[in-house]
Amino acid sequence: MITGHELKTAIAQGRLSAVEAASQALARAQSLEPQLRAYIRFTPERALAQARRIDDLVRAGEDAGALAGIPIAVKDIFCVEGEITTAGSRILENFRSPYSSTVVRKLEEAGAVIIGKTNMDEFAMGSSCENSAFFPTRNPWDPTRVPGGSSGGSASTVGAWSVPIALGTDTGGSIREPASFCNIVGVKPTYGRVSRYGMIAFASSLDQAGPMTADVRDAAITLGVIAGHDPLDSTSVDIPVPDYAAALRSDLQGMRVGIVHEFEEQIASLDPQLAELYRKAYQALEQLGARLVEVHLPHARYGLATYYLIAPAECSSNLARYDGARYGVRADPGGDVYEMFERTRAAGFGDEVKRRIVLGTYALSAGYYDAYYVRAQKIRTLIKRDFDQAFAGCDVIAGPAVSCPAFELGAKSQDPVAMYLMDYFTIPMSLAGLPALSVPAGYIGGLPVGLQIVAPAFEEHVMLGAAHAYEQTTRHAWAATPPVAQTAASTS
Repeated sequence: MITGHELKTAIAQGRLSAVEAASQALARAQSLEPQLRAYIRFTPERALAQARRIDDLVRAGEDAGALAGIPIAVKDIFCVEGEITTAGSRILENFRSPYSSTVVRKLEEAGAVIIGKTNMDEFAMGSSCENSAFFPTRNPWDPTRVPGGSSGGSASTVGAWSVPIALGTDTGGSIREPASFCNIVGVKPTYGRVSRYGMIAFASSLDQAGPMTADVRDAAITLGVIAGHDPLDSTSVDIPVPDYAAALRSDLQGMRVGIVHEFEEQIASLDPQLAELYRKAYQALEQLGARLVEVHLPHARYGLATYYLIAPAECSSNLARYDGARYGVRADPGGDVYEMFERTRAAGFGDEVKRRIVLGTYALSAGYYDAYYVRAQKIRTLIKRDFDQAFAGCDVIAGPAVSCPAFELGAKSQDPVAMYLMDYFTIPMSLAGLPALSVPAGYIGGLPVGLQIVAPAFEEHVMLGAAHAYEQTTRHAWAATPPVAQTAASTS
């Protein structure tokens, strides 16, 4: 495995050109596509043009940016000027974006080289990357298993060591869960820390963009590039962005780490091996100098029900714009415009998207709005209050990122409730708008599992510092090589 910051150093020192790095990343990713299906499309012309620009700047002795020459993959939910952006849906199958999202613009300005758009659950609705309208993505540790979702393509390509950095989105766990399944670092920033402009919306009060990377340092550097106030996004918060890379630390002396009582009870009832893995993770934090304290999140058990009222309600509103009249796929109009709307949506949306639209529309309908949507928002407030009280006694919270390692393709696709339960440990943080990440924590049966670390709002630097100390001591990400990476190396 080579990290993004190592690649950047090699390019800056002239040991490798940006064009060589981009070409190698493209070749590797393309060679693994038959096994993984991580990409909806590659962007070689864009990548090589950007790489040549970086090489010119390096030769001239100029600053080429914080991510100069690093090959990066971007989830296909981000608009990229001149490129097709589908959000994993047939309804946007041929939509070519006329502009770039703010985060993509910032990445390219920092010298990143975008090699392709990654596969995802349609409109980011899913936990397995099986809900893509095009094909399922597979896990680099076992191609018979899912990579997690909805940012499954981004997780898979970083987990296969094709690129060191990818961009994902997290609404209820869509960065953290696939990061855990694929043995990488995945960061969901505080809501409002990263611009959502040009990111196709699922649930507007929950969606956040974040980095998925080979290690914590790459995550810190990338987050530093994409974070910051954006006047084009009304939910973007105007708060200074710290130097995240400078906040990385080697020990946890003086840090109080909260362990959630309710989560530990849940893990103990799920799987003894998983409970033991997390127990060892907490011991490692303690050995680094942290003081473990018990905290309580009494309303977290209502998180799943709360999320699956609020998120579908927002999705039913956001997805009303896809009617075939303005952009995207248009079905045969038939009799009148209303029939055209109906036919377009029937043909363009997949089953999971339709399911959530129906749930959300029902929750917002007259007679049910107060009973469901308003009540869910009240519970959301209580969950946020629980976190406020917990952080009064600790600096970060550590806990499970997932309730199991990666499961087999098709194992949960016919059981929506079982699939929704995959986000049990990640949803409360999303509802509270807090920053959270997953960092590799070990293996069960040869499959990776991540540790989740959570911080108070806009304290990503504290969270990343704790994760870096844990990562550098345990070295779980370097303990084994994903099988597809071994295959790629033997055939190259």
